[in-house]
Amino acid sequence: YFSAHWCPPCRAFTPQLAAAYDAWKAKGLNVEVIFVSGDRDKGSFEEYYGEMPWIALPFEDSRRQKWNQHFEVSGIPTVVILDADNSVINRNGRGAIAADFEGQNFPWRE
Repeated sequence: YFSAHWCPPCRAFTPQLAAAYDAWKAKGLNVEVIFVSGDRDKGSFEEYYGEMPWIALPFEDSRRQKWNQHFEVSGIPTVVILDADNSVINRNGRGAIAADFEGQNFPWRE
C-alpha cells in the first residue's frame, strides 16, 4: 500500500482499508498489506503508520524508492496486489478493493 500522511485521498482511504483488513483477517483470508510510505519525514511516517493494523517498510529502508519504481507507482494511494509468488495480479488494487471491501472477490485478480 503506497500512501503518505500528507495525501488527502490517502487519509480518506486508509481507515476504510484498515477496517476491511481487520474484517478479512477475522474471516480467515490469507491477506497481508505492506505500507510503503511516501512521507517526507520520519515523524509523519510514524504518526500515520500508527493508524494502520498491518506491517510497513521502515522509513529508512531503501526498498521504499525501489518498490515505487519497480511497481511503476505514479500516484498515491496505490495498492498493488501480489500473489503468493510475488507476481503482480492487479495494479489497480485500490479500485478493486474499494469496490469489494467485504473481500468476496479476493484475491482481486485483474
